[in-house]
Parts: sequence; structure tokens; C-alpha cells
Amino acid sequence: MSAITVTSLHKSYGPVEAVRGVDLTVRHGEVFALLGPNGAGKTSTMEILEGYHQPTSGQVEVLGLDPGRAGRRLRERIGIVLQETAVDPYLTVREVLRRNAGYYPRPRDVGEVIEVVGLTEKSDARVKTLSGGQQRRLDVALGIIGGPELIFLDEPTTGFDPSARRSAWDLVRGLADGGTTIMLTTHYMDEAAHLADRVAVIAAGRIVAEGSPDTLGGRDQAAVRIGFRLPATTGPDQLPVRATQVDRGEDGSYAVQIGTDDEVRVLHELTGWALASGNQLDALVVERPSLEDVYLALTGGAGSDAEAVPPSASPSAPTPEGAR
Repeated sequence: MSAITVTSLHKSYGPVEAVRGVDLTVRHGEVFALLGPNGAGKTSTMEILEGYHQPTSGQVEVLGLDPGRAGRRLRERIGIVLQETAVDPYLTVREVLRRNAGYYPRPRDVGEVIEVVGLTEKSDARVKTLSGGQQRRLDVALGIIGGPELIFLDEPTTGFDPSARRSAWDLVRGLADGGTTIMLTTHYMDEAAHLADRVAVIAAGRIVAEGSPDTLGGRDQAAVRIGFRLPATTGPDQLPVRATQVDRGEDGSYAVQIGTDDEVRVLHELTGWALASGNQLDALVVERPSLEDVYLALTGGAGSDAEAVPPSASPSAPTPEGAR
């Protein structure tokens, strides 16, 4: 049985159809990223999975339960990390976690959770004294204190500096390695590429592509781009292969790009020609389209017709009693 199964999911807000027939499956123990532009139906889909909204039509199962009706039975088994969580600023980190641990029948040890999220030195500090990155770690701690089988992470590293982001990635991967299923949203393509086992892209209320970060949208089959610079004294017409794009610089040099699905042969011909002729292939790079390139091609402008969806009314600090 999958951790999450969604079949033909539709959600409308008055005349606005935010979700238009979404199908997806999240396997137990994997990290699954749902990507999409603002207004594409991503938030509506996530909030239905979390049990905050009922679908207009379609079937949704989370850990074998209907999230809109399961109430506490599901809340005790999942963790939710929203973009912002309201926490009493005058309580200490330990006090906040101890209080929330009491909502669950089999919570994780408070001290262990504090250590896992890297807040040991701040365990007795009041919440109001935490930095933004430390506050986000506390948000994650609140999401895992109940020992969830499944965690929903909403933009987990928004506002983080590069070092804090890397630490958060290590935390997420550590949870996944421990068997926790994770479904996350993010606007950072490098984050999705680093963390996710599989990715789905939603645009205008529909899933437009799904797969691993390496294969999404046929990325692994896309033409390779070979780029380099030639000096002003060597024209692109002297190359052994035809250039796809050539730009002339102010100094007279040429920026050359070659698109190919046979990069080994093309590189062999180029380097052989360069060695034989004494030319340099300056700034030589070989790259496939990035995940961001594929994402932009898949979503390009989609989702704008769903911008009228009302803002979320999700509770700021979900607990088992907070089920709607």
C-alpha cells in the first residue's frame, strides 16, 4: 500500500477550478516533491492531503485513510511543517516540544528530537530569542515530535542562508533514511534535485510531468549542450562539427554552442581538431538542461488562471486535536 494515493482529484472554489484531475502516488519511505508556480493548485492539493479541505471530487488516501474524515486517527500518524508556525514566544524550546509531545500517544523523546534538529545549545532558550534558521528548526522539531510515519514539508528552507539550507537538507535526508515518508513543496530546484526521489510538476491544476529529478520531462534524453570560446582568429566555420549557436564578443572572440545527442563523438571530434590545429577550446562545458530549465519549460506561464483561489486558512500549529 502506498503512503499517498490520489485519483482524479478536483477542487473548486466557486467558479475557480484550482485542481483539475490530479493523479499521483507517493511510496512509503520516499521523498516526493510537488513543484509548481503560485496559483497552480499545489497548495490546494497539499491541504486536501493534510485534511484541511474536502475535495470537490476524486479519491484521496493518506496512510490508508480519508484525510478529510479520519481526524485524530490520521493526525497521530503525520507531521506538518508549515511555512510559518505560531509558537508561544515565552516558552523555551524544550517546553514547547514537551507540550506538543503530549498530544501524541507515542511521541519521540524530546531530548532526542532537539538533538536531531540541531538545537541542543538552544534547548533552554526562549522561542523569541531564536534566529530565523533556529525557528525553522523548531518548526521541523514540532513536525516530527509525534514520531510521524509521514511528514508534509511546506517550503522547508525559505529564507535560509546556504549553510543553513545544507544543514536542513541533511536533516530531511536523515529522516528519510530512517524510514519516514516525506512530501515537500519548494521553489528551489536545486533543493528538489538534492532531496527528492521523485518529483511531480503541477501547472494550471494538472500534473504535467512526473519522475526522478534526473529523468523529469525527458531530461536524461534531452540534447547535450557543448559550449566553448574561440579566439577572433579562428572562425566557427573551421570547426569539424556545425555550431548550433554563435555569438561574437566585443573582443572579436566567438562564443559557440553545439547541441547534440551524441556528445562522446562530438567531443572526440572537437578535441581532436583542437589538438591537431593548435586551437584552444576555452571555457569548455558540457551540460544537459537543468531541472530548472525543464521546470520552466513545463510550467511557462501556467497557473495564472487559478490565482483567484482564496488564501489558506490552515491552522498555524497543527496537532492531533487540530483536525478539521
